[in-house]
Amino acid sequence: MKILVTGGAGFIGSAVVRHAIAAGHHVVNLDALTYAACLENIASVASSPNYAFEQTDIRNRVDIDTVFAKHSPDAVMHLAAESHVDRSIDGPGDFIETNITGTYNMLEAARTYWDAQGKPEGFRFHHISTDEVFGSLGAEGQFTETTPYDPRSPYSASKAASDHLVRAWFHTYGLPVVLSNCSNNYGPYHFPEKLIPVVILNALAGKDLPIYGDGSNVRDWLYVEDHADALLTVLSKGALGESYNIGGENERSNLELVKTLCAILDAKRPKASGSYADQITFVRDRPGHDARYAIDPTRIATELGWRPSVTVEEGLEKTVQWYLDNEAWWRALQDRQGVGERLGVKA
Repeated sequence: MKILVTGGAGFIGSAVVRHAIAAGHHVVNLDALTYAACLENIASVASSPNYAFEQTDIRNRVDIDTVFAKHSPDAVMHLAAESHVDRSIDGPGDFIETNITGTYNMLEAARTYWDAQGKPEGFRFHHISTDEVFGSLGAEGQFTETTPYDPRSPYSASKAASDHLVRAWFHTYGLPVVLSNCSNNYGPYHFPEKLIPVVILNALAGKDLPIYGDGSNVRDWLYVEDHADALLTVLSKGALGESYNIGGENERSNLELVKTLCAILDAKRPKASGSYADQITFVRDRPGHDARYAIDPTRIATELGWRPSVTVEEGLEKTVQWYLDNEAWWRALQDRQGVGERLGVKA
């Protein structure tokens, strides 16, 4: 297929681009190159004859139409989004414009293109979303594809709105869509504002390892390379109009996760004395911090035959080693806006 990937210079999007090229697909990478994007993420495939790049903002409908007309894709994988909860607390407007209006623009551009092409049966619009749209769980239970939406942050609310738009375009206009909602991703090329890269880089720099609240918040951790594989599976095999929850089957509290990272670093790059865990510091909690996320992956496992390939311990070891081996990549990002700052406290 020729796949139009939005946000393909970002963390998850670049993993999708690399996997798609490796699988023999043609990829058109549409990315606005905002603060979290990095062309180094796709440097390994940039010279491939099956790869093309368009610096385009999904908030600009005219430019999106131009990309569709120029490249004639067989499918769209829509990953472009503002995604950091703390940033959404400080500046929700960017999330409304990109995640809601941008998704509307992509849907309308895709629908116009699909109509003009005679509504080809094989066309797909795959919208990639998050488990955060479902809200917060207690100690028991898991999110399924039918869990009612209950977003708690400007970020998750904007993603919930985009999910609803995609379903509406399927039911109203017949646009052939599939959706997926994933748990927390981690792995190589993770922009250094999220928990895992912050902990790794702060540990190496001898800085505090900040944990919100008491560290009891639980997430289901999904290795980004597994997620990319799952997304291509949903694109090619998913039933039209359906959504698929993608989880790592690896629940850990934030405190457990950080301690695991510290133990890996202790083994791979030991300090002169003590453990990296000595740097753990508990800080003021995030406003509206969801207590627990957990994905029930039964549908994607039974219907599409997909399951994650690595445990969280295996994935974390791979991730730590990648950051140790790729200092030039993360050093170059240290001066970008917000990196190294505590965000999301204006509320």
